[in-house]
Amino acid sequence: MSERERVLVLLKRHGWNATSFQMLEPGFHYWFDGDDACVGYVDTGRAWVTAGPPIAPLERLGEVVMRFVAAAESARRRVCCFGTEARFHDLAAWSSFRIGDQPIWAPAEWEAVVEASRSLREQFRRARAKGVTVRRLESAEVAQGHPIRAQLDVLIERWLASRPIAPMGFLVQVDPFTFPEERRYFVAERDGIVVAFLGIIPIYAREGWFFEDFLRDPEAPNGTVELLVDAGMRAAATEMVPTVTLGLVPLAGEVGSWLGAARRLGRSLYDFDGLRAFKAKFKPGAWDPISLSYPPGRSGVVALFDTLTAFARGGLLRFGLETLLRGPTIVVRALAILLVAWTALLAPPSSAFHFPAPGGNTAGSRSMWCWAARCSCSVDAGDPGSRPPSRSR
Repeated sequence: MSERERVLVLLKRHGWNATSFQMLEPGFHYWFDGDDACVGYVDTGRAWVTAGPPIAPLERLGEVVMRFVAAAESARRRVCCFGTEARFHDLAAWSSFRIGDQPIWAPAEWEAVVEASRSLREQFRRARAKGVTVRRLESAEVAQGHPIRAQLDVLIERWLASRPIAPMGFLVQVDPFTFPEERRYFVAERDGIVVAFLGIIPIYAREGWFFEDFLRDPEAPNGTVELLVDAGMRAAATEMVPTVTLGLVPLAGEVGSWLGAARRLGRSLYDFDGLRAFKAKFKPGAWDPISLSYPPGRSGVVALFDTLTAFARGGLLRFGLETLLRGPTIVVRALAILLVAWTALLAPPSSAFHFPAPGGNTAGSRSMWCWAARCSCSVDAGDPGSRPPSRSR
């Protein structure tokens, strides 16, 4: 049995966090603690940044995370956990701060949501009037060599090429075909051509679904992504799935004052409020807080920097240069925002090593932009009433 197969077995027992399945995607290392616990992490060279908390029995969670920190220290690495939820905070005595909110739906209530939303029904009508149809794919259709897989590969390439920043790693890489038999796929087609795609991953311990990937062709009609969401929700209701999420909305909700400032400064680069509004129009039943956690006594700003490095595939300079080659305008704007934020953060004499936990720094805000580029619904819909920022996760 391979390492990833071992991880899959443990995920099916203990994978509670919404992002837990993502650790099966390329780029992750695995640390095992006995036969019933593991951690999926990215090694930045200075830190092990995990995809959520350890995968372990509830009663062992605190013990496993302590052992993992000890293993990291033996390897001369720091540790932080990105994307933790309330359950982890209750069991591990770690420092943490809120980085955004995650919307939650009960699929059994979806029909009532649609009936109560004239704007949603209008989006469905517009897409259907343009000839858009949605269907669920079989896992065989995403296998290499299948005509649909070829269309999906082209769609992914077009989507990545349209992004103003370089491709990222960690939890925002585009790799929807790992363990396809465990996933659900939906495509929107027009005249036999795939114009949008929804990839869904399981949240095993909650028997839930995470609508992880939304990819939309720039030429897809308005309402296409809404049709995909509708199809996914109705499939979840049919299969009696109790909970669905569309993933993190970065910097949403009651984040700390510095992250709130980063949200305001970053509006010219990323429409955080628009993203939240897009997901909110689907009327989630709840918004769960999502945090970045790190061992007590450690620095929150360092944890943010390590997270940014993980998203940048371990090389901040390389990532910046690749983004610069895509288009210098966004880099100039980003540098201006970063300069203002860093000036504000470094102004207090004591700020060099003691940022308060909720405070964050520009490294943290940039990591949130990285996360937003995939971990939040990307649809690029064609009219102002249906235009969130670009891709989901």
